[in-house]
This record gives sequence, structure tokens and C-alpha cells, in this order.
Amino acid sequence: MSTKKRYDELRSARWMAPDDFRSFGHRSRTMQMGYGPEDWEGKPIIAVVNTWSDAQPCHAHFKDRVEWVKRGILQAGGFPMELPALSLSESYVKPTTMLYRNLLAIETEELLRSHPVDGAVLMGGCDKTTPGLVMGALSMRLPFIYLPAGPMLRGNYAGQVLGSGTDSFKYWDERRAGAISKEQWHGIEGGIARSYGHCMTMGTASTMTAVAEAMGLTLPGASSIPAADANHQRMSASSGRRIVEMVWDDLTPDKIVTKTAIVNAVTVAMATGCSTNAIIHLIAMARRAGIPLELDEFDRIGRNTPVLANVRPSGKVYLMEDFFYAGGLRALMKQLGDKLDHSAMTVSGKPIGEGLDEVRVFNEDVIRPLSNPVYHEGSIAVLKGNLAPDGAVIKPAACDPRYYTHAGPALIADSYDELKQIINDEDHPMTPDTVLVLRNAGPQGGPGMPEWGMLPMPKALLKKGHRDMVRLSDARMSGTSYGACVLHVAPEAFVGGPLALLRNGDMIELDIPNRILNMRVSDDEVERRRGEWSPRLPRYERGYGFMFSRHIEQADKGCDFDFLRNDFGAPVPEPEIN
Repeated sequence: MSTKKRYDELRSARWMAPDDFRSFGHRSRTMQMGYGPEDWEGKPIIAVVNTWSDAQPCHAHFKDRVEWVKRGILQAGGFPMELPALSLSESYVKPTTMLYRNLLAIETEELLRSHPVDGAVLMGGCDKTTPGLVMGALSMRLPFIYLPAGPMLRGNYAGQVLGSGTDSFKYWDERRAGAISKEQWHGIEGGIARSYGHCMTMGTASTMTAVAEAMGLTLPGASSIPAADANHQRMSASSGRRIVEMVWDDLTPDKIVTKTAIVNAVTVAMATGCSTNAIIHLIAMARRAGIPLELDEFDRIGRNTPVLANVRPSGKVYLMEDFFYAGGLRALMKQLGDKLDHSAMTVSGKPIGEGLDEVRVFNEDVIRPLSNPVYHEGSIAVLKGNLAPDGAVIKPAACDPRYYTHAGPALIADSYDELKQIINDEDHPMTPDTVLVLRNAGPQGGPGMPEWGMLPMPKALLKKGHRDMVRLSDARMSGTSYGACVLHVAPEAFVGGPLALLRNGDMIELDIPNRILNMRVSDDEVERRRGEWSPRLPRYERGYGFMFSRHIEQADKGCDFDFLRNDFGAPVPEPEIN
């Protein structure tokens, strides 16, 4: 049995325990807030990193949930310290929250380092908050537990169930095609997001909270609980209680986030029908933990892991609320059987497989068995070729099978403004075989690799009844999106990747079964074009964007800053207290 930490071994004791002038100041200022020695003496101080804000609808309930977390911490004999952090609202932050994911990671790491805390509860859920918080906490290496915001309730309009994001894209195409009225559009607008919580499709938010649970960073079952369900309040308090025990047990993230845990997380992500964004975030999270993770490993695992979650957009009918009622993520883990390593440790202090034999699947149409999957392979395929030597991704389960093998002429937009001119021109020359291309939308070009990759269908094809085509970019797309969209082309065009050398009319070859993405252009012609290519002007000349542009890595490396990798430089020492 492991030895419990003593109070004098706690990190916070360096601030609060010594009989010296500086600690006098720490104690007196704590008493200034109305606390007394009995509140902190002999107790671990727990940071509650809260991404609530008035501009974050997905986390609107965190103003309440933080009090449940604090209740749990107090019940277990800890002292809570709430620390606000960037809320990164996917809805409002422009040009993209991806520009600021690493900033949240920096903020999280430095909040934990600079304050007198022994462990942390991380409160997130909306797309980039999960990886941002986890990346920062992994770099700081204190015990932490992740508290997912939970999905919102199903949308509803005129008796029809609506899925956030997925149905927004669907009905926007119908609106542009003139198939629905302004009044209907406004009705959908008011019915598609009916409660607090993140998107209730299997988008990036639901994917990344599932990834956090599969990695062992949440309490069992935490990621599936709808935000408006009373179970969410109980889970919040339980997370507060558990982190106190984790501190005394010195259950640090290096004992949880191992190679085994990362492989489990990739496997679960593939089985959920995950967002393509999961690849970028998982690579970044793994590298923060010092664990190498390459694109090829996603493809290898994906080829042997079918999609089991029949949840939109990979599924056709169900949403996350249905997934919860069907048994939630633990039920999906049970269905995966020996595809998961059940020995991986979790924040509960128990292996991830413990208790799975007692889990029940209540609806096998929502959470399918291996014998009846939604899609026979994993959610994401990794493509390579002379157009994407470092890789690109596509979500086969969410696109029309007729595009699994395709060749067509490129129609290129060098900016989103150019793209809008193409897609809004009802008479723009193109056919259903055309491959619509957006470039200069990657990590540096976007800037920040915005979610522009589900390029809107051109009106010229919509009016003829077409609702999908092959689309290609160095951007990302929302995890709630769907269609034959090739994404994350690396290296990106802005830094001179082969995509920058593509020309209108060049034939693009897509072969998903063989994982090929090529432009049918000779090597000699590619080199000739490279000699003519000129770098674009930098997006930023000052501020955070200036730093971002100089240190951001490409999509296949996780889009982290190069100086934040686990292998960059010596570990940062504890702060001096003088």
C-alpha cells in the first residue's frame, strides 16, 4: 500500500506553513478574504480552473457547477481556490479558437505553477478547452482531474430533432438553395441549442471529453452525462472529493497518461465516429506527456476499430443524450472488448477496465456491437501522396461512399473571400466531379487553422440538386460537419507545401481505401512551379500572433508551440518564494 503524503510535503505548505515574513503575508491576505487557519492548515489547496464566462454558452452552468466542485473539495478535507481561465467560446472567438488553444495551455500551466496549489480540477468542455487545459496541466505535472461540461439537450423545431452544427450546415445549404423559408430558418435558429452544455452531436467537444475519459482523466462515465442532468452536479462534487485523495496519494499524470492510455484514447475516439480535430489535439496532448504519436498510428488503429457510436454526424439518427441513455462511454468501452487495454490507470485510482463487466448496454442501435458497426473501420483515414507528403485526413464514415475513389479537376480559392465568390456564383463553371480547394487556411495561413474545411456547397451545384462534392483544404472543419472533405493537408500552402503549387484544372486523385492523395502533375513540373513560388507576407507583425506565427508547428505535429514540447529544454523549476 502506497504511503500518503504528509502536510509538510505538500507544495502549498511552502507558501502557507513557514514562520517567516513572506508566509505571514500569504496567511494574512488569505485571512483578508474571511478565511481562518482552520481552513487551510493541514489541508491540500486545490485549484479549480474554471473556463466560465458570459461569452461561453457551452459553460453557462459552470457558475453553478464550480460551487459543487468546491463542496466536494471541502467534504474531503481540502481548501478550494477558484482560478478563472480563457473560456474559448467556439461560437464567438475569431478568427478561430485554435489560435488560442496553446494560450489556454500556457495559462493553465502558469496558473498552477505560480499559485500555492497541490492539485487541480479542470472545468472545460467546449472544443479547445479540453486539450488546452489538459496540455497545460500535463506540462505542470500536478495531480489533476478533468470535469467535462456535458452535452446540451437535443435540439427541436417543428417536431423534428435537431443536432447542433450538423443540422446547421444541412439547413444552411437548404436555405441557400431556396428550399426553406426565412421563418423556418429562424425557427431552426431558436430550437437548435436549447440548454447549456456543448454540442450534442459527436463533434469535437463530445469527442475530446470522451478522449479525456478514455485517457483516464475523468471519473468513470463523466463525459457522457448531459449538462442539464442532475447527475452532472453529483459528478462535479465527486470530482472535488476525488482530487483531494489524489493529492494525498501523489497520483500524478505521468502515472495515468502512458502509451497504453494514449492508444486506448485513440481507439475509443475511432469507435465514437470522432471529430477529425481529435487527431491534432491527441498528438499535442501525447507529446506534452512525452509520448510520441504519429499520424500513421491513427490509421493503423482506425483500420482495426469500427465505428460503434451511432451518433450524428457519422450516425444518422441519434445524439449524445441518446448515447447517455444507452449506457454512455463506459458501454462503448465494454463493446470494444479486448481492443482496449483494461489495465490502464485512471484518476479513480483503479484500472479503466475495472467494473466494465457490470456495465449494461441499453440500446444496441445507439451503441453497436462489434458484429454490427456503423462503419467497418474507424472514423478517420490518413491520406498521403505528393499533395500531402506529411499527411491529410478525411472522415469516410461521414461522406458519400461514391467519393471513396475519385478524380477531378481542381478549382482553387487562395482565400475565404475568393471561396465565397465561387460558391455564391450560380453560374460558376464546374461539375460534380470538380474538386473545390481552399488553401492558405492552415496553422500559419489561416491564421490558426480555422474550421473552414467543410467548404459550403457551391450554388451552381446546389441548384442542380447536388449536396456533396470532394472538397480539399489545409484548414480544419467542425467535428459536427460531414461530407467528402479532405482536411489538414500538410505541409500547408502558406509555408510552401505542395498545395501551394497546385493549379486550376490539375487533376486530383483521391483513393481512400489505399490512403492516397495525389495531384497528377509530374515531379519535374512540380519542381518548376516551386522555383516560381514566392512566400506570402506574414499574418502578424506584433503581439501574440507574432509569437504564434514563429513557433506554431504543422497539423501532423499537433499544432503546439515548438518551445512547449516535452523535449524542449530543461524542466521549469518551482518558483522561488522570497
